[in-house]
Amino acid sequence: MLNDTIQIVPDDSSKPLRIVVLVSGSGSNLQVLIDTMQSGALPIEIVGVISNRADAYAITRAKDANIPVAVLSHITNGKRMGIKTFERHASTQLAAWQPDLIVLAGFMRVLSSDFINNAPAPMINLHPSLLPAYKGLNTHQRVIQAGEHHHGCSIHLVTAELDAGTVLTQAMLKVVPNETADSLKTRVQKLEHQLLPWTILLLAKGILVIENTLSTKYHNSLPTLPLTLFIDK
Repeated sequence: MLNDTIQIVPDDSSKPLRIVVLVSGSGSNLQVLIDTMQSGALPIEIVGVISNRADAYAITRAKDANIPVAVLSHITNGKRMGIKTFERHASTQLAAWQPDLIVLAGFMRVLSSDFINNAPAPMINLHPSLLPAYKGLNTHQRVIQAGEHHHGCSIHLVTAELDAGTVLTQAMLKVVPNETADSLKTRVQKLEHQLLPWTILLLAKGILVIENTLSTKYHNSLPTLPLTLFIDK
């Protein structure tokens, strides 16, 4: 279990929250964080990006913003990097960057409990469903097939059990008639682009405090978790 002393603590707004982002794909949510960081809308510093895919467009986004990138996709003989090797290199990189928060944004590998519990900072993950419903992959298609009336996205603490950590925040929308998996993905992605920076703002301002991977609390008498950003009609 992660040491109980590891926290995100209320801090002076002049000291930005140090963030490392783990990615696997296009990095649209990474771009949102870059944009809000550069505009001053979020008191954060993205100190590094780790990608498990060498072809991820997120790498280009990070390099364009002069953010250090570690690409951990293949070993020297060309074989895909196994999860243990990935975690060993990622742990070394995280120790060097010393983030306050690790953000999984479209990161598509399952991490071990040892890696999670020994990380230098709490980890949060952005998942495209209203957890605890629809853990795992293909959430948009599964929501349509099940005839759900609402869908959305969640940000939760990362634990060894897939998509099972405490849900911090959610954003929700109505599933409209004749919805397709692609149209629903596009609509949910717009929610993601609002939910992620909003949640990180709560953390950066010390409104939401992560004390360990199993415990969170709100300051200023905010409602019970998860906190819903909005409902899009």
